[in-house]
Amino acid sequence: MDAISVIRTKRDRGALSPEQIDWVIDAYTRGEVADEQMSALAMAILLNGMDRTEIARWTAAMIASGERMDFSSLSRPTADKHSTGGVGDKITLPLAPLVAACGAAVPQLSGRGLGHTGGTLDKLESIPGWRALLSNEEMLRVLDTTGAVICAAGDGLAPADKKLYALRDVTGTVEAIPLIASSIMSKKIAEGTGSLVLDVKVGSGAFMKNIEDARELASTMVGLGTDHGVRTVALLTDMSTPLGLTAGNALEVRESVEVLAGGGPADVVELTLALAREMLDAAGVRDADPAKALADGSAMDVWRRMIAAQGGDPDAALPVARERHVITAPASGVLTRLDAYQVGVAAWRLGAGRARKEDPVQAGAGVELHAKPGDEVTAGAPLMTLHTDTPEKFDYALRSLEGSFGIAAPGAAHEATPVVLERIA
Repeated sequence: MDAISVIRTKRDRGALSPEQIDWVIDAYTRGEVADEQMSALAMAILLNGMDRTEIARWTAAMIASGERMDFSSLSRPTADKHSTGGVGDKITLPLAPLVAACGAAVPQLSGRGLGHTGGTLDKLESIPGWRALLSNEEMLRVLDTTGAVICAAGDGLAPADKKLYALRDVTGTVEAIPLIASSIMSKKIAEGTGSLVLDVKVGSGAFMKNIEDARELASTMVGLGTDHGVRTVALLTDMSTPLGLTAGNALEVRESVEVLAGGGPADVVELTLALAREMLDAAGVRDADPAKALADGSAMDVWRRMIAAQGGDPDAALPVARERHVITAPASGVLTRLDAYQVGVAAWRLGAGRARKEDPVQAGAGVELHAKPGDEVTAGAPLMTLHTDTPEKFDYALRSLEGSFGIAAPGAAHEATPVVLERIA
């Protein structure tokens, strides 16, 4: 085998053989295939695609590059969730303890934000003392004692994906659906969960801008999960407007705690419950009501135990940014549009996100929304509040918000977009 012949096969629209796939993934992980060669192959895959057999074998080779976790010692079934990323997407935070409170175990391996999409670990690290890095033994212990754990993936889990993901990020090949699907599913299958629910975002604030691409990605991932014996379901959900009323790390933690306390924005509660019901059904837990677990405080109890088990203080005050800037409504009327991507870029520019994986983030930075599409607004009233420790960033963030919203005449009709658009199983 040699890298050039593998590249030429895909460049010329051929199907890679199982032997070619196994060899190139293993050789790249070991450093025998150079970054520039794998970059060329990734671009060929982006342009020419892969069939289901190729994607399944590519995913299997990624899994085989590292270890596989085993949760068979747990007394309850496991269910996990993965989101393809969005703006204000704090759903994992209330969802994991909620599903655990209903009887399933949730081994949630999460990541950090990059660009305009937020990262679950960045959000949780705004809680004083909380640790993302756990050994496999620590992860199993937290999962066994609390029912849920949210942590970073260890270095031994699908190392080929970690290396390839970093390469795709700097070579313009992130959007390749076969590589997105195999990246997500190799980690989730290697993680060892018994069932998986995928939240595939659609809209301006998501990687998938249109429903056709989102449907293709979701179907590909559901197929991969099925092929590897993991019961997998996908929901296509709207990301044209930010989820909830906050985009930023500590801001989103605060909103998540509101949901666990029985309040919070309606769209966040709706999606949390929809995903919880899918996870419980996939895990075979069908006699629990997640809405009741939110209302009676049992989900909040699991949250507090989970945070404390990872070194965090659930009672500690969350960080608050030193500076604020209020954007007011220029006219009275009905807010008809609020672009998720532009709000996400503003939060990123304020310090809530990063351009490179090495960049630090500000815990208190972000955007707070005072209205969502369909709400009546009054001229001069607050529409958004920008938060940052570095006020020189305000102008940069404000430029990204130009044209980000629309206001129609008072009383104008507004048709709301559903939170859940489709289900694929």
